[in-house]
Amino acid sequence: MAKILIVDDDEKVTTLLGRYLSSLGYQITAINQSAKAVSTAEQIKPDLFILDIMMPPPDGFTLTSMLRDNPKFAKTPILIITALDHSNSRATTLGANGYLAKPFNLDELAAKIVELIGEDK
Repeated sequence: MAKILIVDDDEKVTTLLGRYLSSLGYQITAINQSAKAVSTAEQIKPDLFILDIMMPPPDGFTLTSMLRDNPKFAKTPILIITALDHSNSRATTLGANGYLAKPFNLDELAAKIVELIGEDK
């Protein structure tokens, strides 16, 4: 079972995504404080990160860079979800593997996860 760490400061988003992805068989850890993301990741060793961009420091761009600088997560797929326009190029430049603009379809999210970690649910 693939482990996914969701980091978004909006509790409604993490609850919705957590419930949906759990129903697909993924093991979900969701946190609402981006400052705890790296330490949480070191504990659970996720197979995929789902990060929001607009969060209190560190924001999603900074967190992506922090994860890429950590040898433990340098190759772990990162999926960015955000309402920001034109964030795709900056996110991928920093090392994100995928990008979804809010609002997005949950089926689109599920397909993107399969694409990134290769597990069909």
